[in-house]
Amino acid sequence: MTGDLRICLTQRDLAVRWRVSGRTLERWRAQRYGPAWITIGGSIRYRMSDVLAWETAHLTQP
Repeated sequence: MTGDLRICLTQRDLAVRWRVSGRTLERWRAQRYGPAWITIGGSIRYRMSDVLAWETAHLTQP
């Protein structure tokens, strides 16, 4: 995959990527589930590198 891994996704960006609701991501954060996040100025951001690592760690092989 090409691209800049320093990119940060908003909650909305990640919700669109994974086709889940923003509320689901909020619940996961409360449960300490999902990729690591950063709070910047009161806004939640997910580093692309953390998202990709979390996706890889949860990959199921047939």
